[in-house]
Amino acid sequence: MNGKVRLGEFLQTRRSQLQPEDLGIPGYGERRRVPGLRREELASLAGVSVSYYTRLEQGQSLNASPQVLDAIARALRLEEAERLHLHNLARSSAKGSSGRGHRPAPERVTEATGQLLEALAHVPAIVTGRRSDVLAWNPLGHALFAGHLDPGAPDRPAERPNMARLVFLDAHTRDLYADWPAKARAVVGNLRLVAGRHPDDTALHALVGELSSKSADFASMWADHRVTACAVATYEMRHPLVGPLTVTQQTLSQGPDQAQNIVVATTEADSPARTTLALLAQLGPQHDPQRPGVRAGFSG
Repeated sequence: MNGKVRLGEFLQTRRSQLQPEDLGIPGYGERRRVPGLRREELASLAGVSVSYYTRLEQGQSLNASPQVLDAIARALRLEEAERLHLHNLARSSAKGSSGRGHRPAPERVTEATGQLLEALAHVPAIVTGRRSDVLAWNPLGHALFAGHLDPGAPDRPAERPNMARLVFLDAHTRDLYADWPAKARAVVGNLRLVAGRHPDDTALHALVGELSSKSADFASMWADHRVTACAVATYEMRHPLVGPLTVTQQTLSQGPDQAQNIVVATTEADSPARTTLALLAQLGPQHDPQRPGVRAGFSG
């Protein structure tokens, strides 16, 4: 799918999700043939001509200015991550696609990120790559998020777990979240954001295609075109070994293009969840500083 189509689909979907009455547009009791705002209504709110907006939505108008894109974002009531996504899609639409796609080299954890992971020994932490592949995890991160998997799997690029696959295709991970739909929407929203930044990443497109074909839930959420920057979120988890606990998952982006993330799970001080997490740490394997997923996989 080229950039023009992605931009048009994003605009059409988000326009259909806005109700005229929510924006103070009188409906006079009329019945609409399609949900959401009409093109002329959105164009008026954004301060652009109907013909210009129509061409933009149909992929026939290139090089939309940042000011026009921001005006459309305000009219669509986009949040900051969604506004940036709109700019990324427009940029991709303007420059076109190479047609060849791009499959980056296998990702590796940098020395600095590895040092930070080691410093977080007392909290669950995992390092994920651009497409949510698990590049490394500390013992507690493995025990909390994927204790049913081989702890050495991140060390082998061809066998690395992928958090998006786990959330949608793995029964253990699905049961781990009491509010699974909230977690699933966050995963999809983040993949949308990454797809906008890296439109020629063939491995990312393959992942989206796989999940769309294997999970009706993913296909439905992907079609919704929601964009989410997964910075901070609180989840109630139901761990099979230690029971329920509430954690705050925080994502710390690393590198100039935010290609790697450290996801940590914290708990409130003196809370039952803190006690539960301490119990999980006691049940898990002891830390081995020579285990490849923690030290040997770093790149300088």
